[in-house]
Amino acid sequence: MENAEVIAMHFPTASPAPRTYSRWASLVVLCAGTLMTILDGNIVTVAMPAIQSDLGFSGPGLAWVVNAYLIPFGGLLLLVGRLGDLVGRKRMFVAGLAVFTAASVLCGVATSQGMLVAARALQGVGGAMTSAVVLGMLVSLFPEPREQARAIAVFSAVGAAGGALGTFLGGALTQAIGWHWIFLINLPIGMVALVAALRILATDKGVGLGKGADYPGAALVTSALMLTVYAIVGAGDRTLGVTLALAAVSLALFTGFTVRQAWAARPLLRLRLFRSRALTGANGVQILMIAGMYGFQFIGALYLQRVLGYSELLTGTAFLPAPIAIGVLMLSLSARTIARFGPYRVLLAGLVLITAGMALLSRAPADGTYVADVLPPLLLLAAGFAAAMPAVTGLAMSGAREEDAGLASGLFNTTQVVGGSLGLAVLTTLAASRTERLLGEGERLVAATADGYRLAFTVSMGITAAALVLAAVLLRPGRVFTAEEESTPATEETPEAGRRSHANASQNERLRRQNT
Repeated sequence: MENAEVIAMHFPTASPAPRTYSRWASLVVLCAGTLMTILDGNIVTVAMPAIQSDLGFSGPGLAWVVNAYLIPFGGLLLLVGRLGDLVGRKRMFVAGLAVFTAASVLCGVATSQGMLVAARALQGVGGAMTSAVVLGMLVSLFPEPREQARAIAVFSAVGAAGGALGTFLGGALTQAIGWHWIFLINLPIGMVALVAALRILATDKGVGLGKGADYPGAALVTSALMLTVYAIVGAGDRTLGVTLALAAVSLALFTGFTVRQAWAARPLLRLRLFRSRALTGANGVQILMIAGMYGFQFIGALYLQRVLGYSELLTGTAFLPAPIAIGVLMLSLSARTIARFGPYRVLLAGLVLITAGMALLSRAPADGTYVADVLPPLLLLAAGFAAAMPAVTGLAMSGAREEDAGLASGLFNTTQVVGGSLGLAVLTTLAASRTERLLGEGERLVAATADGYRLAFTVSMGITAAALVLAAVLLRPGRVFTAEEESTPATEETPEAGRRSHANASQNERLRRQNT
């Protein structure tokens, strides 16, 4: 509970808390907007063959239907998260919903490759605007530790279930009425979410553009993030030299951004945030965890289709136990489990389950069956993710203050995109390389394909095991502090003394704000 209390103390409410039903109604609105963006990040994958056939995409060109979304989404999260702090998070969220919904309609009526790719890029912009500020709004809505744990569990359940549901809906809609409807379905959902957001979400003014508009820094970090995502998602289609050159330019941009933030009068990203082991460690753990899980989602779907011979609809249906298990576990057990055992222990338990699930998948044979070889690890992964995601979310947000909530939320979502893109690029490249080598040695297609996927699952197991080690080292109790606390030497070691220290720091901060 210590970390939940830290979050509560760093997000004090300036006015009386709204009535309970209003806060939970606000959570529903935030979840609806998040679900729409997450669904669209995954729903397109099963429809790719139909899109390729209809619009005449080449193999490499088809990848841009996904990449055009991921690059602006991942690149803009940090910037729009900070802008949400400055102009108001509700304004940023509502504007993002409007942009995303309009872009979805453009995707649905696209009649050419260029139109679809451009509309997908606009979707990525809207998705970043919507997603970047959600966590900051959530922790402000629910400052009380137990309610906050429940709210984070609900939010995480929606996000996790959305990924698997996207695979199912993509197959169902494409097979039933055509690929255009995977985008057009967002119009009624987006309109309802937009009206609900305007009516239900509380208005916040933000701190003003004059309090942190570091435009040179914004240009540097946005360019660096976009180039990083571009280098990752397109690595399989380029030579190693080109990929390394892109990585070097990206590193130079990040270095320039870091130097800029160290000296800027009003930095976009306060580097003191990274003195918080909670924020830095949780984001590092998330990159590795999402890299393994995101790779599984795509590799697992390919295993079902190309090895077991499943159709698009049957593949989506096979994934349904995952969102069901995640939803049930997160909503019924997650908050209570975190409250009882603490986010650190729950995170470690979740990562152990995820690693075990990947270990089982690494043995999936070419003549496997769903019940024996897919369903058991799928349920282990779902249970592990249901435990780990709310815990790592709470730990990450515990390291930020109120004025940095949007920025911390944007950073957390950025590491999700970078982790997912990195995992997808590495695992698909390894699987393809192993399959091609075995085919060159005379192996049968199905056996060679299955062996490539087993390699990908083995690497995923290693990635999630690394996340487990990182969490155990950086996030263990006694080492998780906020940025302000880490700059002050500790004088007492007991939990009660720690709680008094947090309370005093929070009271001093409120007095300072009143005096200024």
